[in-house]
Amino acid sequence: MKKLLYPIIIGLLVVVLTACGSNDEADKKNDEKETKTTEKETAKATEEQQKQMEEMQKKLDKQKVDEKKTVAIVNDEKISGAEYNTVLSTTQMQMQQFGQDPTTKEGAKQIKEQTLNSLVGQKLLLQAADKKGYTASKAEIEKQLAEIKKPYESEEKFKEAMKQAGLNTETLNAQIAENIPYTKYVEKEIKVEEATDEEIQKYYDQVAEQAKTSGQKVQKLEEMKPQIKKQLEQQKKQEKLVKHVEELQKNAKVDIKI
Repeated sequence: MKKLLYPIIIGLLVVVLTACGSNDEADKKNDEKETKTTEKETAKATEEQQKQMEEMQKKLDKQKVDEKKTVAIVNDEKISGAEYNTVLSTTQMQMQQFGQDPTTKEGAKQIKEQTLNSLVGQKLLLQAADKKGYTASKAEIEKQLAEIKKPYESEEKFKEAMKQAGLNTETLNAQIAENIPYTKYVEKEIKVEEATDEEIQKYYDQVAEQAKTSGQKVQKLEEMKPQIKKQLEQQKKQEKLVKHVEELQKNAKVDIKI
């Protein structure tokens, strides 16, 4: 599912000065003038920041393709431009979160490759899940939809969030219907060994050393163990999933169209 764009809230600086008495009228006028100047400067900075954000979004939108265009064919199954644009937006945001500029020539090339790799890998896994007979029931789709709606105060706000994300009820349900068998397949078919005590200890020692270097306090091993265990096992599953996709791709026919 395409991530929703969260509004950036910019707080305006308000300078509050207290008058000292009826004899300080001139000072009060100066203070008011300074306050207005500060507010104008802040408003100007806010306007400039908004302009920069709009310019950045225009550059990001230029990387999108026609929604009806076929961007790739995986084993005779097409991947549409609409699917590409959805994953592209997520990849762009992830790159920005890591402090990288997705609009540079190198950044755009990297994003395109990552987006296509992600889509092809997902399609191969969905096809494998279908062959194994993994499906999504109506009840499962409704349950996951209810979970997605939970953070929103009302149906109207949820619909507005979907609109901002470029989704509608039909496309969202279709994505949920794909996500469920995909998740089942990964959970059942991609098995990994549990993280050992030695692996957990090694990871903890690294975290403790980093915390010590930066002067931060670190929790005891017993407190962090469940979290570390889960993280290590997720990492193992991700690594195995990448290898699994590579194996699927060896026997697949993949035709990139862009």
